[in-house]
Amino acid sequence: MSILPNLLNLTKATLPAVSSLLKQAKANMREAVLEGEKPSPRLLEENQTAIHALAWLATYVQALTQMQNWAEGLQEAGSFGELEQSLLQIAFGEYLAQIKGGIPMSQNEIARLSDMGVSDLSLLDNDAINTLIQKGNSPATRARLVALMQDNTGHATFGTTGLDDELEMIRTQFRRYADERVVPNAHGWHLNDELIPMEIIEELAEMGVFGLTIPEEFGGFGLSKTSMVVVSEELSRGYIGVGSLGTRSEIAAELILGGGTDAQKAHWLPRIASAEILPTAVFTEPNTGSDLGALRARAVKDGDNYKVTGNKTWITHAARTHVMTLLARTDPATTDYRGLSMFLAEKTPGTDDAPFPSEGMSGTEIEVLGYRGMKEYELSFDGFHVKGENLLGGVEGQGFKQLMQTFEAARIQTAARAIGVAQNALEVGMEYAMDRKQFGKTLINFPRVAGKLAMMAVEVMVARQLTYFSALEKDQGRRCDLEAGMAKLLGARVAWAAADNALQIHGGNGFALEYQISRILCDARILNIFEGAAEIQAQVIARRLLG
Repeated sequence: MSILPNLLNLTKATLPAVSSLLKQAKANMREAVLEGEKPSPRLLEENQTAIHALAWLATYVQALTQMQNWAEGLQEAGSFGELEQSLLQIAFGEYLAQIKGGIPMSQNEIARLSDMGVSDLSLLDNDAINTLIQKGNSPATRARLVALMQDNTGHATFGTTGLDDELEMIRTQFRRYADERVVPNAHGWHLNDELIPMEIIEELAEMGVFGLTIPEEFGGFGLSKTSMVVVSEELSRGYIGVGSLGTRSEIAAELILGGGTDAQKAHWLPRIASAEILPTAVFTEPNTGSDLGALRARAVKDGDNYKVTGNKTWITHAARTHVMTLLARTDPATTDYRGLSMFLAEKTPGTDDAPFPSEGMSGTEIEVLGYRGMKEYELSFDGFHVKGENLLGGVEGQGFKQLMQTFEAARIQTAARAIGVAQNALEVGMEYAMDRKQFGKTLINFPRVAGKLAMMAVEVMVARQLTYFSALEKDQGRRCDLEAGMAKLLGARVAWAAADNALQIHGGNGFALEYQISRILCDARILNIFEGAAEIQAQVIARRLLG
């Protein structure tokens, strides 16, 4: 029998030990980086590898905790079947082994307990942990999981997600839409480097995607962040470009709800919800990257209005949008985040012939490997006019603070997109492995191919539960930047691993542009970079843990 006896009790018994280990590692790193009562920037940088290892360790402990909560919920509901048990057992067996031996932060960077000053591993020497490390992720369990997955082909998820019936109805609706309208066209859009057709945007608007979490009083549906996760996941399973269409609307709505005046909320939110206007986020600059506090684009008062001058880069979906959430420096005497302000800068949507017709701005397309459906641009502003009434909140100097308030939702949404991409890679890889014959049998019957598919399914569920948890925390009004960051950090790694392994299953065909796994691999790669590169994300998590 591949499932261990008393599995739930066994997995639960491991959590106090790994939590204590994390506490010990955190205490060691606090001692290494604190000057007085605060972490020292100099010491944080000197100990960067170690504190990032701490971020990954904390992410793993939280991931296992949420997998346990998921399993206990299914057990209580009577739906903790063999497939779900296999996912749980392999997850604990593998992640416990990695905690003990080394967690992969990237392909050639391993987070080890010794990096965090933990040399005494006696906490990990108990019967439950030893049993799961030795027997949890066994070849027999992986093989049985893949057999169960084959019995469930045609389903977009392998294993019960643990969400309620309403959210599963939403999943079904958007899964069907993705299968019918997105999947048949996604690879063509990618190969031809085409914008996603406006027809798709109009259909998504009718389905409420752009107003999903906007309150009903402002024309939205007033649904939860968890519903946003489900929608983003399913649309991204079809194509990350379509799954990302709602991101800019989500960011704009969060900015306006959190920092806008009553008049701004009344004016902009209904139009965003209906997709009457499409927003784009204009934050990053060529020489600043993740260092948003160092932005140089300036907004200078011109009577009651402003004129913006400067350059921005990596602006997604910039050409055919109507309004930019634009971050610029309004106080020239500052050189950090305190002099930044956020604007709702109106522009004229462009065409193929004239992508940026508004006076005072121009743009050039950045050619990219993947994530092509909305296109990326570098923008230049030279005295670009912004109405004074479109200063978010009506007060200068609040832009960075306003932006920070959106990062929880943005990173949760990015984690959801990562799950969708990973799920897509799993399905495409599994379909190929079931169809392709080599040496007289299908690829899926070779243990290493089956093992790759099993680990994809396990890690997709782990990332999914971590993301659901962060969304539920957000829905309950609790601070969740730490949890959202963890979900994004792990989800991006899982998506890349799934895409890379699915391409490996394809062999040489995976390297051919005609096979959609080549697109999925390119799309997956961006997830470790945007909305906070993996290194920045680990830094943010570590600072929260140590602060």
